[in-house]
Amino acid sequence: MQSNPAPREAPSMSSASHSLWSPLRLPAFRGLWTGSAIYFTGNAMQVMAASWLMVELTGSSFLAALVQTAVFLPMFLLALPAGVLADTTDQAAADPNALAVQVAIVVVLSLLALGGRDRRRCCSPLPPDARTALLSPAWNTSVADTVPREDMPQAITAMSIAWNSARALGPSIAGFVFAWLGAGWVFVVAVASALVMMQAVRRWPPAPHAQSPLPAERLWSGTVAGLRYARHSPMILAQLLRTVAYSGTGSALWALLPAIAAQQLKLGAAGFGFLMGCLGTGAVAAGLVLGKLRARLGLERLVALGCMVFATVMLIAAFVRIPTVVFAALAIGGAAWMAVMATFNTATQSSAPPWVRSRAVALHTVSALGSFAIGSAFWGAVSGITGLAIALSIAALAMTGGIFLARWLPLRMGASPEVTPVALWEDLFIKDQPLPDDGPVSVEIGYRIRAGEAEEFLNAVTQLRASRRRDGATLWRVYRDLGDPSRYVERFIVASWADYLHQRARATLADQDIEARVRMFLRDGEAVTTQHYIAER
Repeated sequence: MQSNPAPREAPSMSSASHSLWSPLRLPAFRGLWTGSAIYFTGNAMQVMAASWLMVELTGSSFLAALVQTAVFLPMFLLALPAGVLADTTDQAAADPNALAVQVAIVVVLSLLALGGRDRRRCCSPLPPDARTALLSPAWNTSVADTVPREDMPQAITAMSIAWNSARALGPSIAGFVFAWLGAGWVFVVAVASALVMMQAVRRWPPAPHAQSPLPAERLWSGTVAGLRYARHSPMILAQLLRTVAYSGTGSALWALLPAIAAQQLKLGAAGFGFLMGCLGTGAVAAGLVLGKLRARLGLERLVALGCMVFATVMLIAAFVRIPTVVFAALAIGGAAWMAVMATFNTATQSSAPPWVRSRAVALHTVSALGSFAIGSAFWGAVSGITGLAIALSIAALAMTGGIFLARWLPLRMGASPEVTPVALWEDLFIKDQPLPDDGPVSVEIGYRIRAGEAEEFLNAVTQLRASRRRDGATLWRVYRDLGDPSRYVERFIVASWADYLHQRARATLADQDIEARVRMFLRDGEAVTTQHYIAER
């Protein structure tokens, strides 16, 4: 057995500062944050222009809602493959290239819009957001990597403030530019924002991955590994399902906002931009105090409060016709939206180890924006059938009901030992190494335990099920040897030899602690035995 010194633990989340200035003191994070804020503002301007054009051209709340679907559907489809690439390949060159393609596409759209072409086609946001989908997972994790782990919650909150500041500022600017100069110049500003982002990425490129002797993960196997990890990690699964519920119901307000502005409040493009700006302004205000609120209230109470507040805001938007009241309510709703979504995002990123963090971010993106895209279309259809007020009322009721998900899907931040990689217990002594694609591989781990402790041993060894399945095993069972009542065998199947090597490399400090507890039941003088079998037929 290999004797390894106990790894030094990374700082825990409990020791984190609640000040937003902690990550912003770091030059790399500050530069990337500034570039992101400008880039997000340009994107928000583009989305506002497309949404309002659809209302002007068609007068349909359903088609206006579909603009949100067009914006976020590419991220739903492409985020997970992009997360796999971010976890398995270096992004130093890929990120600027993706931005360069986005700049080229938006330049073409700008020229078409300025030339007076079909405005619906010119203002479609889909192609640039497909590139954003490919960029997003790597960008989120590389930005988080610029700060110490203890500052990660505040770094994520700071990036959320940049995003929501863009939602506040971008639509307001776009509304005035749209009314004064037309949609084409909104695209010109979007091009400039992408160029700023490109320069920030070039100056502070993503850190390269550490060199690994293991076979590289392929796109399909990496995708399956990410999905398997989320399925067998109770923390990640709870966060993703709660995100789906919240984003899907909350999308009603965002998607129907153009119709609310035009049909109920009788506002123009500038007024609609101000409505969206109110949501973003409230989100920024919440971000400034979110760390302290989270520490004081805890995750569940904060999320429950955010759900109730946002549901109330949807009801106000549904029935109130006084613009100033709706403006104030939307600012409060933006604060609630920010508090809940940033909490889900932080919990997801803090609960994933480095090897799968980009995939976890991608799955959060899929959960948030996928449900947002589908929900936008759904609530637009409901509004077309029942009217704005009833659609928003149903959404508010559904969001309130989502609070009870906490009973079955509790939230918590991942502890440092649960995400910190650790050296292996044992070296792998195999005379003739199989090829990476050989398999499936069956692994048999034998334990001979002390008499009278079978029940306690089984309770301990069963805790290995989640980590084995999460890190690569497709099947897992524990067997008792009928010929020797003191001997138990843990068996699991891995799809290939390469997958087994990756599974071994994914062990964490928490996994090591569980294995140490299991080994405490061994009889004196006994050692764990491991056998490997490769499928031949």
